[in-house]
Amino acid sequence: MIRPLALLLVAALIASPALHAREAFDLQAHRGARGLLPENTIAGFELALDIGVTTLELDIAITRDRVPVISHDRTLNPDITRDASGRFLAGRGPAIVELSLEQLQAYDVGRIRPDSLYAGQFPEQRPVDGARIPTFDALAEAVARRPAAHVRFAIETKLDPNRPAETVGPDEFARIVVAAIRRHGLASRASVLSFDWRTLQAVQREAPEIETVYLTVQRPDGGNVRPGSPWTAGFDPVRHGSVPRTIRAAGGRTWSSHHEDLTPDSVREARALGLKVLAWTVNDPARMGRLIDMGVDGIVTDRPDLLRAEMAKRGMALPPPARH
Repeated sequence: MIRPLALLLVAALIASPALHAREAFDLQAHRGARGLLPENTIAGFELALDIGVTTLELDIAITRDRVPVISHDRTLNPDITRDASGRFLAGRGPAIVELSLEQLQAYDVGRIRPDSLYAGQFPEQRPVDGARIPTFDALAEAVARRPAAHVRFAIETKLDPNRPAETVGPDEFARIVVAAIRRHGLASRASVLSFDWRTLQAVQREAPEIETVYLTVQRPDGGNVRPGSPWTAGFDPVRHGSVPRTIRAAGGRTWSSHHEDLTPDSVREARALGLKVLAWTVNDPARMGRLIDMGVDGIVTDRPDLLRAEMAKRGMALPPPARH
């Protein structure tokens, strides 16, 4: 017979945030496996699948002909973009919304400009010359060809309320993304995330079956969650009292925070409100360990291999690789 004290101990362990994180930890590969292969490319996503991840995190832009493509930048980034002659762009290129898909495919995004700050951040990234900005359809089809039914898609809408000319509007953006998710039967395996909460509100109206993820970064000189912010769709953290409470008021179920903004207290508050908590973007194993101990539900990383190693050290369940 189990003693009452033992029953209490078992109940406490079951309720432990850290244990919960260990049971269903979300290993998210940021922009594929950006630390190892070019960001947001099919090759990078396939490497992440080979390594074994829970979720592919990716960014969406919309072309002039309204095709959802996978790009972190609203305009072509000269640090990773070469023209048809093989030269890196001299400066910021045109907005993706100004280009047709056919025009976009003329650019090569398979290598970092060697003398850039970006190159210094990712010295282990190997080039894949000839890589193009992929469509979301191409990624969904590539994943479908693998034993990857367990792999989720975290789809970030890339728009800026202060630069409306660089993208389609938030409602149209949301409709295009939702249609792409539904076209591939991925509603139960996808989440839509954004710093611009207007798209999240639109997704919640258009497709309540699709998870929304509220991205935040908090800085003394700005960030997207602040009084009067154009990013938060009118939801004011001063009125609601905290960032987790603001997300809950917006109808959110998942909070994805810059990892440096998270504290044990904020994680506990979010969990008490019924929110899942993700930390982005974490590449240092020691920091990964501290966040796991803090009780986060998942980590977004450019180095899924390092996060897997940290999880393995702690005896956590690892997502299976999805190799051909």
